[in-house]
Amino acid sequence: MELTVGTNQFFWKSDQWASLYDELATAPVDRVVLGELVCSKRLPFYQDRIEGAISTLVDAGKQVSLTSLALVTLKRERKMTAELAEIGVDIEVNDLTALAYLPENMPFSVGPLVNVYNESTLAWLAGLGATRISLPPELPLASIKVLTAAANDLGVAIEVWGFGRIPLAMSGRCYHARLHGRTKINCQFACEDDPDGLQVRTLEDQPFLAMNGVQTLSDSYACVAHQIEALKDAGVSSLRLSPQSTGFVQLSRLFRQHIDGALDAATLAAKARELGSDVRLSDGFLSGARGADWSGDAPAA
Repeated sequence: MELTVGTNQFFWKSDQWASLYDELATAPVDRVVLGELVCSKRLPFYQDRIEGAISTLVDAGKQVSLTSLALVTLKRERKMTAELAEIGVDIEVNDLTALAYLPENMPFSVGPLVNVYNESTLAWLAGLGATRISLPPELPLASIKVLTAAANDLGVAIEVWGFGRIPLAMSGRCYHARLHGRTKINCQFACEDDPDGLQVRTLEDQPFLAMNGVQTLSDSYACVAHQIEALKDAGVSSLRLSPQSTGFVQLSRLFRQHIDGALDAATLAAKARELGSDVRLSDGFLSGARGADWSGDAPAA
């Protein structure tokens, strides 16, 4: 089973952004997705580092993809999307409008923000040239099994969300800007203060969601530590790890050890919790009654 590092969903300083990919060059991951997924206003701060990061990763033997924006709304964003295909690496489509800008017969990947919920959608994307599909994180294991079987018949690799705050929704408005009494156009990049997203709590002071500029995320961190064998048996070819600001490269090594049988699920989960004091784990979308459920809390059978 391969490991994919998904797009960094958050806004980091350019040196921190570049440092992640320098470190990933020596990490036991197979594929890395770069670029801006959430907000095009962030891109100029690290855009000049992307080419170097791609070269570093390719030289290290990694598969590299560039993501499209999750929500294309402006003329300059359409132009930016059209230019992705000129860079010469695989494109990961996270908004179907990006398909209009890909050259005919150009293979591409599909990211987890595209709603691939059934075999018909999967077959349609495969017919257009999709070679890899990262399934939406909210799918249960039963659906993953069905889609993986269909994908195998079509020669499409299936990837499943393995770790990180789950992307839930995108908005035309910026939550971070509103929180600070600013407009989206004059946000002053308030999201930079929360490199792993800002926790949103209920009126009863219970953890609820996380916000990241125009993006809504889960408060809990999805973690498939207890589900990897089931995902292997289902035919899933890759797990997707979403970057976090602390300890992420070491976490990727721990996932590799667990996949290879050198580390047990409980130890992997315990190490994942050490990323921060507010890290709560979940895997309920795969097999629980609620997405926020965590099988690690269940009594042993």
